[in-house]
Amino acid sequence: MISELENLNLFEPDGEIEKPDESTVRKIIEAVLFTAGEPVNYSKLAQAAGVSEEEIKNTAEEMAPEYLNRGIRLLCFEDGAQLCTAGEFAAQVKKALGITKTLTLSRSALEVLAIVAYNQPATRTYIEQVRGIDSGYSLNQLVSRGMVEIRGRLDAPGKPNLYGTTDMFLRLFGISSLDELPPLDVIK
Repeated sequence: MISELENLNLFEPDGEIEKPDESTVRKIIEAVLFTAGEPVNYSKLAQAAGVSEEEIKNTAEEMAPEYLNRGIRLLCFEDGAQLCTAGEFAAQVKKALGITKTLTLSRSALEVLAIVAYNQPATRTYIEQVRGIDSGYSLNQLVSRGMVEIRGRLDAPGKPNLYGTTDMFLRLFGISSLDELPPLDVIK
């Protein structure tokens, strides 16, 4: 979808674009994000609107609270933004659209995901120490599903991989940053 957006001519015929007012910038952000259906980098939004990345990011962050009482959310990430369905209406959307496939994770995969989310970057050894059991399969499952990624290597013997969550993890849980995760004492 993004590649299709890149082919659209969003500029005036002479190649220049007039700097839009704030209301127009908001409309451009909303139109592009709605059409994309996936996260769009601030740089692409800025190019489409003819304003700076900083202005796009600030405007998107200002817009996000306006969606809190709606059926959709505007999620702002470190490098981009996305419009998505509000989590509390997932069942109704699935029913209306006839969506039967759901993302299911085993209890062990959820445990590994929680450990990584709250302690990233985390090594496999650390995860296994916390769980007290081999976690390689669950970790590989999360990596293959795009919810966890290798973030680098620990400067220690064997140079073990360091794992962290991805933007897909944030999107699936309907949050825009790890700061929105509930405190650990609330989960217990």
